[in-house]
Amino acid sequence: MGRLGLGTMNWGRGTDEYEARDQLAAFLDAGGTLVDTADVYSDGASESLLGELIEEFEVRDQVVLATKAVSVPGPERRFNGSRVHLLRSLETSLRRLRTDTIDLWQLHAWDPWTPMDETLAAVDDAVSGGKVRYVGISNYSAWQMARAATWQQAVPGRAALVTAQMEYSLLERGIEREVVPAAQAVGMGILPWSPLGRGVLTGKYRHSMPIDSRGANVDTASWVQVYLDERGRRIVDALATAAEGLGASPTEVALAWLRDRPGVVAPILGARTNNQLIAALASEELELPEEILIALDDVSAPPMGYPESGWAQRR
Repeated sequence: MGRLGLGTMNWGRGTDEYEARDQLAAFLDAGGTLVDTADVYSDGASESLLGELIEEFEVRDQVVLATKAVSVPGPERRFNGSRVHLLRSLETSLRRLRTDTIDLWQLHAWDPWTPMDETLAAVDDAVSGGKVRYVGISNYSAWQMARAATWQQAVPGRAALVTAQMEYSLLERGIEREVVPAAQAVGMGILPWSPLGRGVLTGKYRHSMPIDSRGANVDTASWVQVYLDERGRRIVDALATAAEGLGASPTEVALAWLRDRPGVVAPILGARTNNQLIAALASEELELPEEILIALDDVSAPPMGYPESGWAQRR
C-alpha cells in the first residue's frame, strides 16, 4: 500500500478543494493508498471533501480509507467514547465519505468518562455489522493501549485493535519508551502523525520565521514553538547536515528515518499544499546509510529511565 499515508486534517480549511484534488492525484500517482481523516477535521468538511474526491476519481476500491471518532468540539467534554456518540459519529462519517464501509476506524483519544467495555462493545458492533473492517486507536498511553488490546484479544470474535496513530518524529520520540514496545507486544502497528515535527523538520524555521508559516500565526504559534528550543535546533542542524551530504532535503531524510523505525507502518503526511506533499513523497525511494541513522538516533535520543530501561529491564 505504499510506505506513506495521506493526512487530510487541513482539507476544507487551510487546503481548499483544488489543492486537495491535486494532493489526492499526486498521492495516488505515487502508489499511495492509505488516506486518513477524522469526523472533527474542519468540522466535518475534511470527510465530505475526501468522499467527494474519491467518488470523482472512482478510486474507492484502491484506497484504504481511515477516519476517527471520539473527539468532540468545545471545551466542556473533549472526548466522548460512549456507544451513542460513537455509532452516531460512524453513521455521519459513512454519509460524508460516501461509502458503506470504513477500512480503518480509529478511536481518536482515550475517554476517561466512559467505561472501556462500552466503547469497545460499540466498536465490535460496528465491525460485526459490516460498517468497519479494522479498528485502531490514537493518542493512547501504553497502559491504555495494552488494556484495550488485551480486552479485545481475551474473547474470540471481538474486533482486534490493529493500529495506533501517535505523534512520532525525530523531535518527538516519547512513544519509544513504552508505547512502541506495548504495540509490538499486542501486535499493533504505529501510524505516526506529524512526522515532520509540526513542520520544524523541514528546516524552514532554521534561520528565520516564514511569514506564512504556522509558527508566525498567532493561533498556531504555540503548537510549533515547543520544538524551537535548543534541543530542536541541534536535531534540525544534524538533519540538515545529513541531507546536504546525501543530496536530499531535510524533509526526505526525516521521513526516511521515521519510515524505517521498528513498528512503523506508514507515517501520515499532513501537507497543507500540493508542493509540500510532492516534496514529502520524494522520500519513498531514499534509503539512509547506517552511519546517518546512528547519528540521527544519537542526536534525537529521548531520555530513558526507570522503569522502562536500565537495570530492571536487563535480559
